[in-house]
Parts: sequence; structure tokens; C-alpha cells
Amino acid sequence: MASPWRRRTFLHAAGGSALAFGLTGALTHPAAAAQLTGSDGTFTTAADAEFDALRGKWRDLILGTGFSPTAEPYRTILATLGTTASGYRATMAPAPGSLWPGRSWTDPEPDLDAESYAFSGIMNDSFNRLRTMAEAYSQPGTGVTGDAGLRDAVLTGLDHLHTEVYNENTARYGNWYNWQIGAPQALMDTCVLMYDHLSATRIADYCRAVDAFVPDSVFASYTGTSTGANRVDLCRGVILRGIVGKDPGRIALASKALAPVFPYVTSGDGFYDDGSFIQHRNVPYIGGYGAVLHDGVGRLLALLRGSTWEVSDAGTQLFLDTIEKAVAPFIYNGLIMDNVSSRGISRIGGSDHQRAHGLMATLLLVGQGASPEENARWRAMVKGWLRRDYYYPALKNPGLSLIRASLLQSLQDDTSVKSAPEPIEHRLFPNMARATHRRRDWAASVSMASNRIAHYEFGNGEHARGYHTGAGWLSWWGRDFGLEQYSDAYWPTVDPYRLPGITASRKPLADGEGGNWGQPMPDAAWVGGTTDGEYAAIGQHLKGISSTMDAKKSWFCLDDSIVCLGAGITSTDGHTVETTVDNRALGATGAPGLTVDGRAQPVTQGWTATFDDAEWAHIAGQAGYVFPGGARVSAVREERTGSWRDINTGGSPDPLTRRYLTLFTDHGVDPTDGHYAYVLLPGAGARTTADRARDRGWLRILANSGNQQGVRVPRLGLTAVNFWAAGTVERIGADAPASVLVREHRNGTATIVVSDPARQATSLGIVWNRRVSTVLSAPATVTAATTGSSLKLTFGDLTGQAGAPQKITVVLG
Repeated sequence: MASPWRRRTFLHAAGGSALAFGLTGALTHPAAAAQLTGSDGTFTTAADAEFDALRGKWRDLILGTGFSPTAEPYRTILATLGTTASGYRATMAPAPGSLWPGRSWTDPEPDLDAESYAFSGIMNDSFNRLRTMAEAYSQPGTGVTGDAGLRDAVLTGLDHLHTEVYNENTARYGNWYNWQIGAPQALMDTCVLMYDHLSATRIADYCRAVDAFVPDSVFASYTGTSTGANRVDLCRGVILRGIVGKDPGRIALASKALAPVFPYVTSGDGFYDDGSFIQHRNVPYIGGYGAVLHDGVGRLLALLRGSTWEVSDAGTQLFLDTIEKAVAPFIYNGLIMDNVSSRGISRIGGSDHQRAHGLMATLLLVGQGASPEENARWRAMVKGWLRRDYYYPALKNPGLSLIRASLLQSLQDDTSVKSAPEPIEHRLFPNMARATHRRRDWAASVSMASNRIAHYEFGNGEHARGYHTGAGWLSWWGRDFGLEQYSDAYWPTVDPYRLPGITASRKPLADGEGGNWGQPMPDAAWVGGTTDGEYAAIGQHLKGISSTMDAKKSWFCLDDSIVCLGAGITSTDGHTVETTVDNRALGATGAPGLTVDGRAQPVTQGWTATFDDAEWAHIAGQAGYVFPGGARVSAVREERTGSWRDINTGGSPDPLTRRYLTLFTDHGVDPTDGHYAYVLLPGAGARTTADRARDRGWLRILANSGNQQGVRVPRLGLTAVNFWAAGTVERIGADAPASVLVREHRNGTATIVVSDPARQATSLGIVWNRRVSTVLSAPATVTAATTGSSLKLTFGDLTGQAGAPQKITVVLG
């Protein structure tokens, strides 16, 4: 059952897309032509054929084509659909204010509070149940295909909802989304599926209701709730209303209203040139609203292709480009990283794998409208994710729509498509304070907050304890290990003050700290970093949420490891401050071995210990951790019990217990200048970890203070420094805050990448005390370059570069 608090059901299984069918025009669920009225009640015939074709195309976009209902996985999906629909039909009991017992939409005090949100959510959910019933009636193999009783129940439900609540005389209450997006989409989908059984009067009534709640004015400006994914959803509802009601004006209006979605934005909601995607002003949301936007745009492009209202905006290529720029960097072996799904991670019944499944199918659908080269790349990419997901393969997901399942199964069976390996790359997303680092056998991502990006989002009673997900959360996964880390009841059971990689005060925070839709942001500008596309320096000036805690955190992303530094850690909260080195989820029964400096530690639950001068640690089957120079590290094995209701008011109250193995550094109560240094080695064995700890020359920590943090890795020819303040670190100097990475190559050249993460440098001077003979290339932001015994670079105003790296190539010698 969908939560009444849920503001949107991301990629709802019942609304699966099928761009492929829109492009090929293969229609296996034709709807018979009928004489209908337009929205003004007048009889129209001129465009009937085109409206009928569009309705038939959308029917296929809902139901899918070209699959055998007796073959798996379709047989199981269809049977599940039939069982669900039959359950809805059996319990449906129309009464004043409700369609199902105990699920009333009548709000005794209609307003915009949480209670009203719940009532409007029940109204929306009622429409979605009717859509599910209509799908089961229309699909083959459900056990209720063509069942007259089910058909009549759907029609009765539609009439009841219209009479009781969803009509032009009802004043909107609760969540706007339920009235303007959720209900219209489900209502129009159901009208398409049941079209042959609807009278002209019914259609006119339903269309009039949509017109009342989604007037033309929602498209008047690209602001507020009419941006990004919301704009696409609004367009979808109105386009379908135009098709069902045979109103060309409404279709034309909504198809043109898609145009603002395509260009990249420089502030607010939408896609950015660096691949970032923001919704709700300051929340990274590629795994939620971004996925909805892709799904919606892809289907609408398919629906309208070849029609009078075909979307021919030149910006559609920008939309296609976001697949590789924005979406793919956050999908790893069949999961989409939780740090771009915001409130979605708090919802019962979903996981990082399940959220990725529908999106993977969407990429295949959209690909059929791209160039042959793009389509081939995307198919190979998706096949690699399908093949490497050992934890929850997409085709085992019973919630997949028929369309998505058939697309993924077809790709799985296509021997002409070879799986693409994981890329070796680093992607920095300054406009949403995220970064991804990918190797062949593992991937990692850093999640931060700034004066532009929220610590987290709390709303609709969802994501109540996500407050530290922007505090330098370092998530990572391996090719054949760790894919379950965040998938098995992690969020309702984890200690929210000990997420991997974060530095946080143990000051107790209220559920939903910051308030409903408060989306609190720290007053910290220097958040971001620089990268050459393979390695990176990332930094975060961290200020705790509702806390005095302040810290400088850096991550230096290398070929087989990530060097993690922290300094200047201060607080006056009267509480302990901790840095969590890692917090591995062990499921209900896991007990992997922990080795510290060569000594195996107990596996007993409840065990805890502190190691005063640890040099390395290793968790069997997971990772190695090196502490350069030794460190005081604490470890704990614990079983934690929680429920989905704890973090989402729409979740189940049933208790869940999971095990965790945590490594952390305790900086004490009210530290004044705390620090830490450790190296994460994903997938490394104990011997490799021990050897790395003994090798004193592979890594040099050049600085770790509140002014600068930097490292040198000789074997990579890499030096990287985050300058929180002007200064010099070894051979590199900066006269203002900056992030600098230098790589010396074996061919006698070097690459220098510089950025202004704080976006405050009106000028910047960088000195590299290394002999350089020639500058081969430099961006326009470099206003002067001097070579010789040292390289001196002068940058002009960088405030407009949005923290993007500026790359310079030179010849050494």
C-alpha cells in the first residue's frame, strides 16, 4: 500500500514507460474509434483519427507489447498484478468520503498541514488503485483479463471519486501534488485503458475536473512547483487530458510547456552543465525526481513523435546528453547511489537496487530515440549493470512493469550486445556537492552540504533522520562485494550519527531537524574540489546541522584507494564529536572477521575496543584501512533495532534488527583542533593492507591543518592540495583559497587542474616550483602564465565558473 504521506511514487510500476513502442508504432492493444465530445461539449470529427492513434499509442506505453504472458518473468508479474487488482476489487466499498474502508479522503479541517496531506494522499491512492485494476482488466494473463465485474468496479470507482471529491467544485486541500499530478495522471491513464466503456458525459466530467485543478496558469512561468520533474508531470497530465477529451489546444499548450525543461540551468531546479540535478531548490535528486523526469520526457517524446504536436525543441539533445553526464555516474552494478535519492531512501519496500531497475529500462527506451552510437553505448552500459548485480538482479524484481521487464530481458538475451566494463573515471558535481570515483572493481561517492546544497530534506514525514547524510558521507561498493550495504533495512537501523566517512557531533537532534521542508544549509562556501577526470582532490568545510561543530575534510581519490584527512575539528556543543571511518552493514547474522595490526578481534556481538596506536585494520571480504603514523581508533560490533516508521511516518512499525561493525575516531567532548587521517582500500586483503601500512614511501601527507590539506603519491606523479587559506605546501603555492591537483606524466608533460570551490576568487595566483618550459594549453580564465624555473599562473575572476576545474597542460624541463 502506498504511504498517504508519500509526495510522489517514483517510477510507479503501474506507469511503466515504453518509448520503444512509441518509436516503432507497434500497437497490439488497439482501441476502437468512438464518437466523443471535446472539453466544450461539442461534437468533433476532424482530428478523431489522430486522437485515436495517440490514445492507442499511450495504451501500449502503459501495457507494453511483444511479450508472452506465459513466459517468465512476465507470467509472475501478470499474476501478481491480477492478485493485487482482485484484492482491491474485493475490498472496495464506496461510501461517503471513501472507496475503501478505513481510507477516507474527507478532511474535517482542510488546510495544508500534515493531516491534510494524508487525506489528499488517500484520494490520490484511490485513483492509483483504480488504475491498477484497469491494467489487470486490460492485460493478458492476469486471471481477471476482460472480467466484467472488475470493469464495472473501475467505472463505479471513477464515478464515485468524481462525485465525492475530484470535481470542479471541490476546493483543494493538503498536498498540491496529489491534485495536480498524482490524481490527473492516474485518472487519465485509467480513461485511456477503459476508453471503450466510457460515455461522452463521463469523459467530459473527468476532463473538466482536470482542467479545474490543472489550469493553463500552471505553465505561465517556470517557477515554484512547475519546474524540472514536476513540470514534466504536469505536462503529461494535461497532454493526456487533451487526448482523452480530444482537445488540441490543451495538447499544444502542454507540449510547448516542456521546452524549459531541456536547457541547463545555472540556479534552482533542473540539470546543470556539470551533470548535477537539483529539485526543491537545493536537493540532489537524480535518483528521485531526475529519474521521474527522464521517464516522463522519454514517454512524452515517444507519444507525440510523428503527431501534429511532436516535440522538436533543439534542446532535446541536451536531455539525451544527461544520460551519460548525470545519470550513469550514479548507477553502479544495478544500484543507484542513495546520496542522490534524498527522501526516497526512507521508504519501505524500496532500495537502491529497486530504484535503479526502472531507470535502467528507461535508459534503454530513451536510447531508441538517440543516435545509433549513443544507443549502442547505453545498451552495453546497462547490460554490464544487469550482469554484475549479484545481490538483487533487476529481472528478479516483481515490481517491474511488463514494459521494463521485457526491455531488460530482451537486452539480457541479446548476444550481439557485450557488457561494458565499469569506467575508470572521476566525476565532480560542484553544483550539487557530490562526487563519484569509479574503478574497474569498486566505486565510491562523497556526499556534502554547502551554502548552496541542503544537509538533507525532510518532508511529508519522510527522511526524519537523514540530517548527517551531507556531512561527508563516503559510500562505496565493490564489484563482487558490498552491493547490499544500503539495501537491507540499513536506514531504519543504522546509527544516524555514524554514517561512513562523516564527522558529526553526538548532540541529539530532533526527528526532522530543521523543520518540514526546511532543507537546512550550512554557512559554508568552500565545498567541492578539482579533478583531471581520473584522480581528484575533494574538500568540504563542514559545519554541523544545528551544531557549533566545524571541520575541514578532504578526500584524495587515487587508483586503488581514497586518502581521507580531517583537521580543525572544533565544537562547543558539550557533546562528543566523532569521525566514522566506516560502518559496515552485516545483515541479520553477518560476522566478518576484524583484524587490527595483524591480530584477529572477537566476533561477539556487543564487543567494543579502542586501539591507541593502530596502524591498520581489515574487515574480511570488505576493505582495508591504513592509519598513517598510527591513530587512536575505536571499534564496535552491535545489533541495532529500528523500524521504517522511525524514519518515515508512512512506514511499518514492525521492528527490524541488523548487525553493524563500526570503526571510528573519538575526538572527545568539545574538541578544539581535532584531526584524523586514514586511507580506505576497498576490496583489499589483509596482506595488501598490512604491506601498504609498512610502505612509508607510497604516500606523503604534506599538510593536514585547518589552513591546508595535501598529499603526494610519488608512484602516480600526483600532488594535490586543498587550500582553505592562502599559503604554500611543498612546491605548490596559492594566494587565495583553491583546490589544486598536479600530475606529472612519463612523456615529459604535466597536467595542473585548479578550481575555486568557494566561488569567491575574483583573482587567483598559483605557483608550482618545478621547471616548466612550455604551456601547451590553458583555459581563457588564465590571464597570464610564466614558465622557467617555476610555473606561475594568474587566473582572472573565477566566481562565475561554478567551482569547475580549470585544466592547464605544460611541458616539463
